[in-house]
Amino acid sequence: MIKKPTFRKLRGYAFDPSLSLKMDTAPINEIIYLIPWEDSPDELSPGPIGEYLEVVDFDPTVNKFYAPVNLDHRYVLAQDGLDPSGSNPQFHQQMVYAVAMTTIMNFEAGLGRSVLWRPHRVIVTSQKQNSKQKDGTEVVPEVKTKDMYVQRLRIYPHALRDANAYYSPQKKALLFGYFAAQPAKRTLQMPNNLTFTCLSHDIIAHETTHAILDGLHPKFTEDTNPDVLAFHEAFADIIALFQHFTFPEVLKNQIAATRGDLASQNLLGKLAQEFGIAIGSYGSLRDAIGTFDKKTKKWTPKEPNGNEYQTIYEPHERGSILVSAIFEAFITIYKDRIADLLRIASGGTGILQQGELHPDLVNRLANEASKASKHVLNICVRALDYCPPLDITFGDFLRAIITADMDLVPEDRRNYRLAFIDAFRRRGIYPLGIKHLSAESLSYTVPEASKLHGVFGILVDFLKSYSNEIIYAKSRAEIFEINKNYIAGKYGADKKIYGLHRRINGKMEGSKDFERITGLMFSDGWEKLSIPTSTAYKQKRPSFYIQSLHVASRVGPNGKQSNQIIMSLVQKANISVEEDSNGELTINHKSQHKDFEMSGGCTLIFDLQTQQLKYAISKPLIDIDALNDVYQLLESRCFSTYTYQNGSDGSQTQFQAYFGLGKQNAVNEPFNFLHTH
Repeated sequence: MIKKPTFRKLRGYAFDPSLSLKMDTAPINEIIYLIPWEDSPDELSPGPIGEYLEVVDFDPTVNKFYAPVNLDHRYVLAQDGLDPSGSNPQFHQQMVYAVAMTTIMNFEAGLGRSVLWRPHRVIVTSQKQNSKQKDGTEVVPEVKTKDMYVQRLRIYPHALRDANAYYSPQKKALLFGYFAAQPAKRTLQMPNNLTFTCLSHDIIAHETTHAILDGLHPKFTEDTNPDVLAFHEAFADIIALFQHFTFPEVLKNQIAATRGDLASQNLLGKLAQEFGIAIGSYGSLRDAIGTFDKKTKKWTPKEPNGNEYQTIYEPHERGSILVSAIFEAFITIYKDRIADLLRIASGGTGILQQGELHPDLVNRLANEASKASKHVLNICVRALDYCPPLDITFGDFLRAIITADMDLVPEDRRNYRLAFIDAFRRRGIYPLGIKHLSAESLSYTVPEASKLHGVFGILVDFLKSYSNEIIYAKSRAEIFEINKNYIAGKYGADKKIYGLHRRINGKMEGSKDFERITGLMFSDGWEKLSIPTSTAYKQKRPSFYIQSLHVASRVGPNGKQSNQIIMSLVQKANISVEEDSNGELTINHKSQHKDFEMSGGCTLIFDLQTQQLKYAISKPLIDIDALNDVYQLLESRCFSTYTYQNGSDGSQTQFQAYFGLGKQNAVNEPFNFLHTH
């Protein structure tokens, strides 16, 4: 019997087509992607259309569908996919599929579970439209929403004639553009050369990451503080950058070219080189380790001055601060891992002799760089589960990195955590609410067990039942349905099981311990704070919903398996604010116009082995007194979002102000708005 293949081999560009036109980079730019094997016709159809992705190649500028590539054609299989080509639409389809699937694989390795796309939310009503009561008055339908499963992310390789590519949360799709190059210098690129964003590994990985991150943290598209959208952009760049290190020949080439010094100018730290030149830059679109001086026409390494975080606010530029911090941490880790090799190769001096490095040394250095990059990539992906469900800051992400690493790797023999802390410190990035800058202080603490008895105990059996069912799920669709049933409940002729939402809503009522741990409000008396009560559940408290529920299974370097249930709650309340005669902001809950939506949230992480709550990562809902400190709110005349400090521990509460439709494009299609050049 012939065994089913583990991987499908597909050729593609390691970077973009421009590097295949240069003598020094052409040999390393065409690589083979190893993609999880999907059988045809059940799992893979022409397009390609697989379990996770559906490539739809329609070009609206010429009103034409391009024939879909059949990756199971015998000739295609025999050649490890189609030849890399800038003019063949079928190769473009192959390229986006190969890179997007590679990105998905890297996320699943770090998360310890399958990737799910953000569901479609549809509006349903409980009564028929225009129905009337007995007295003749119209019945206002109660508006409800329902989440619909999205199996595949759609990818449009030729969606627009523009120097742009973006992820659309509305369409659950990636849209790639193409355009005529306008280089700053004719020798850099042929003028009017068609540049396809769908042929850039970095752009494809970047946009796929936006889609995956949106499925994990839907509230991260709401710019409640300057870091939120910047984090989205930075994380997408981080994934694209570190995937460069998964290409062995590219890595060896750059190790040899830089003589092992990856902090110097090299291809691995650059993003979207062809695109950057095509829109008029002299180098790549972004560079994690250096900058190109337009006056001197020279590349210089980046050196943080500590003020960037306080002065830069444009999302891409602000995001580059986080990218450089993560990349610096990687460089520090890499240098530590190769220190002994350099001592051996240099006879103890640490200074290598002139000339090319020995191939054996190049292989060993490349091996250490590959290991370090894989560790850093997994740490960053794993940290996403340790983030608050909304209003994320770079400081929150540092705490998530440290907590996630300490949770899986208790003994930090190589000082990975110190490398991250030092890189963030050098850029002036500090989390709020901590007293000391150390791994122990940065790691989220485990709530006191004595305070938890009877608070979360009522959920333990329910969560055990959930985990026992989810581990036997055979498909991503089944995982989605199980999650939905356990959140909302199961109702039918043969069973009626109250869901997690109803259990929390009922059992946690009046629990001060639950409120203290989560930072949310589940007690009556919300109206005493002059804030309107929930209309969704007819209760005197703000409404809440369970944003996500999933099981993560990971294995640490010591072989020990970690099984956890991760749940996130989001709570919101609408209020209006007015300015009194003294210029003070006061809350007016009787106003028909609601200016603000106040939100808070909490990520709860349960350990399945101990059956106890392990971490509670909270963004508290509200501190009424703090509202009087935000006078600038009334000066805004468009959709804006703000964050104010809340409490003595430096925690934050976020809220949004709506004063019209000034940035409607940014609300509906945030990544199109951000990526427009």
